[in-house]
Amino acid sequence: MLSENYCNLLNNSLFILVFISTALYWFRLSFKSITIFNTIGKITSRFATLSIFLFLLIRWIDYGYFPLSNLYESLLFLSFILLFLYQFLESKAQSPIFGGIVLPLVLLISGFSELTLPLEMQKASALVPALQSNWLMMHVSLMMLSYAILLIGSAFSIVYLVTSIVFLYNLESVEKRYFDYQEFMRGLINFTRGMNLTREDYQTRSSIQSPSACCQIISLNNIFLEQEALAQSARTNFLSQLDKWSSRTISLGFPFLTIGIIAGAVWANEAWGSYWSWDPKETWALITWLIFAAYLHLRLIVGVTGKGPACLASLAFFVVWICYLGVNFLGQGLHSYGWFAYN
Repeated sequence: MLSENYCNLLNNSLFILVFISTALYWFRLSFKSITIFNTIGKITSRFATLSIFLFLLIRWIDYGYFPLSNLYESLLFLSFILLFLYQFLESKAQSPIFGGIVLPLVLLISGFSELTLPLEMQKASALVPALQSNWLMMHVSLMMLSYAILLIGSAFSIVYLVTSIVFLYNLESVEKRYFDYQEFMRGLINFTRGMNLTREDYQTRSSIQSPSACCQIISLNNIFLEQEALAQSARTNFLSQLDKWSSRTISLGFPFLTIGIIAGAVWANEAWGSYWSWDPKETWALITWLIFAAYLHLRLIVGVTGKGPACLASLAFFVVWICYLGVNFLGQGLHSYGWFAYN
């Protein structure tokens, strides 16, 4: 089938484009003065977004339903949302950190969907009766949208924690360097004051002990402290920005998760006669909701910021993946069709 050949071409190009974009963004973060990396990375990532869009569109036209019926299609849809969101956020914040965080996620997702899933699971098939509903697009798309937004917000919290540890180590190094610097300056002054000089060295000693020399030592000390203060201020501002991005992104994704779970409950009642069955997927969706609700409670109601909420959001990052992928390894429950329970 001609459309299948186009789909395969688009999917293969997706992995290559995302790989190139990820490498370029990381080069950009490593070599800040070379902006061409960022420009090329943006271009390749937009081609990657276009390739996923065309892939999903072709499948939608060929099979007559929105391509969210199995794990393979949902992974590609999640990749599409992640790419779109990172490009939107980057255009607002004008920072390459978004691409450096989100693109590796997309690379892992596309690699898993293309290289790990069996070929039979990558093929579209007729919808099972439970999926032949208008709720398919609303419920699954809302859940995928919420997962994408929450994953980005949680990833910011992970970067926040890692960066905090690195900065703390650097701060200890700065304190040690400053202590060594002071010791060196004290030793230099004591040496110049106490050494035995000859008549020929008297002029040198006088210049060292002169008020101008002492002023130079003090000035160097002040410069050292000012530079370290500026570096510390930049680190603090960067951590504050990461914390703010994480909080705002999670605050945006949580309502979509809530609406998606409610839509799923209504659809479950229509399809199976029960709003809630404590299916493994439903249970982990509730756990995910509770963790993010606790995070927002800490941030918005209690007013806690920093490492505490960041640890909770970092935990939620892995819980989202358990809810989305991990549960499907069990091959049990009402949500097992079209996933790892494939026969």
